[in-house]
Amino acid sequence: MPSITENGTNGASNGTSSHGIPTSCPSCPTPLKYSGSLDHLPYFEITPIIGREYPTVKVTDILNAPNAEEQIRDLAIIISERGVVFFRDQDDLNVPDQKRFCDLVGKFSGRPEENGLHVHPIYRDPGNLVMPNGTTDENIYVINSEAQKKIYKTMAKKGLDEPKDLSREWHSDSTFETVPSDFSFLKMEETPPHGGDTLWCSGYEIYDRMSPSFRSYLETLTATCAQPVFKSAATAGNYEVMSPRGSPLNTGDAFSPSHPVVRTNRVTGWKAIFAGVGLHVTRINGVYNYEDQMIREYVMRLITRNHDCIARMKWTKNAAAIWNNSCVWHAATPDTHLVEGNRTGVRASSIGEVPYLDPSSKSRRESLGMPLI
Repeated sequence: MPSITENGTNGASNGTSSHGIPTSCPSCPTPLKYSGSLDHLPYFEITPIIGREYPTVKVTDILNAPNAEEQIRDLAIIISERGVVFFRDQDDLNVPDQKRFCDLVGKFSGRPEENGLHVHPIYRDPGNLVMPNGTTDENIYVINSEAQKKIYKTMAKKGLDEPKDLSREWHSDSTFETVPSDFSFLKMEETPPHGGDTLWCSGYEIYDRMSPSFRSYLETLTATCAQPVFKSAATAGNYEVMSPRGSPLNTGDAFSPSHPVVRTNRVTGWKAIFAGVGLHVTRINGVYNYEDQMIREYVMRLITRNHDCIARMKWTKNAAAIWNNSCVWHAATPDTHLVEGNRTGVRASSIGEVPYLDPSSKSRRESLGMPLI
């Protein structure tokens, strides 16, 4: 049965709270329960709070297993609980299988059935980066540090008296869409000997580090998440942005939806800070300018002063990471211009549901019976 409800919201409730935030997702299941289908695979946790690595597991073995649907659903649960999962040596994983796997992780974990993989808004741009095999794909975002180095050289004379603020690197994928990404899956095809690490931070834990009264206030707020560069690039290049982009609701060129500052993860049922900070968050709605600045700076302060909430990936050739954008932010370390070698990767992203906040959902620590401090 289609998930588009009578008021046209894809995967979101007809009823909203008094603050205009969807309170449920009709197509989403109750929080999923792990079945144990992956218990035979060796792994280790990156930190007690966030991240897991399967050092010897091949994604293709999971994809082609007799009980693939059960294993992929269980992996979606683990990703959603741990925030991000790392794999090494995925040399046999090609782009079609990467796309298929990312799509199935979203599908088997309760994504609205009409949604699929995100389509890059400016895929028609003639300057669109090619994949290592020389081709392009509308569902694949290409990372290439050599291209970034060229951009860096054009900016080299700017701001020499002030270091770059790397806090701006933190973000969740596709928050500029009405229906943003749930899962993103990145494979690094080529890496320099060092540099270019990616960090992930737990939105669950940042929520739990706040006082109950303050986080209750944040639950009443939304934020505008904008990315005007897509429209300006399309206008300058005389082409139209791609539509739809993984959801019937991701159309047009506005790229400025409002999302809840706190959201419920559909897989775990846990609350996380979502649109409280990030590259695409342009302002907290309904507050004065200084209050907007204060809230976003406080969330960023929690990220930068609580490094136990962070998992770090030192990339190796053919390593891969898959994460749940509903509960983590990530940030690449922009230092590859300082070293020799290219950092090239390909990323696919699934489109989830309209972000919602279930008033009966709990925090991660509350759900696991952990102390809040």
